[in-house]
Amino acid sequence: MKTTLLLVEDEPGLADSLKTEFELEDMQVIWAKDGLEALAKFKANQNQIQLIILDWMLPKLDGFGVLRRIRRTSQVPIIMLTARDYIGDKVAGLSGGADDYITKPFEMEELLVRIEVALRHSQQNTAFNTGYHIDDLSVDTDTKRVQRHGLIIPLTQREYELLLVLLAHQDQPCPRDDLLDAVWGIDFDGQPNILDVYVRNLRAKIDANSSEKKLIHTIRGIGYMISDNVAAL
Repeated sequence: MKTTLLLVEDEPGLADSLKTEFELEDMQVIWAKDGLEALAKFKANQNQIQLIILDWMLPKLDGFGVLRRIRRTSQVPIIMLTARDYIGDKVAGLSGGADDYITKPFEMEELLVRIEVALRHSQQNTAFNTGYHIDDLSVDTDTKRVQRHGLIIPLTQREYELLLVLLAHQDQPCPRDDLLDAVWGIDFDGQPNILDVYVRNLRAKIDANSSEKKLIHTIRGIGYMISDNVAAL
């Protein structure tokens, strides 16, 4: 099965060269030429993309901004590929969630080895973590099956995405703007109260039985949080 890779690079010549090399290695490449296009293509192909090669200096939204937004919902391996070799930039990229950092110019052989290592680590991690569990709520991210009290809970795609973001930050308040960005995209221009509507619907399904422990909480002035730990509230 081919590895699907998202290549985020604004230089057409370099992007074309990398795409050719990756395809020779039997990889499928999705190319994005700016930060906003990268987020849109990642969201549209999230279930297929197994690794991201991400340039730092990008139009519309820089690579660090792309990195931070993707890390709100996904642990897909990300390798920063950039001409910025200042140690502070490397620290920022790695601290922000990048798995690796390689500077231009570089040898293709080195990049391919780093891709292989990142994919191997990701596969090892996936073998031990295929979902989320909190109290008696479980989410299998392979099958997208959500269960509580032993019963399957049907969710819409948006409800499911919202639940995953909350679960990825369990016991941590999630700001409203971050939730809107993660689930609806940074270019969302609809009504902000759409989030409240979806949280209400999600609560009705997840916390439907009033005698059971409530998991989805409103954090006044901030946003929402999922937790079964009263001390975290």
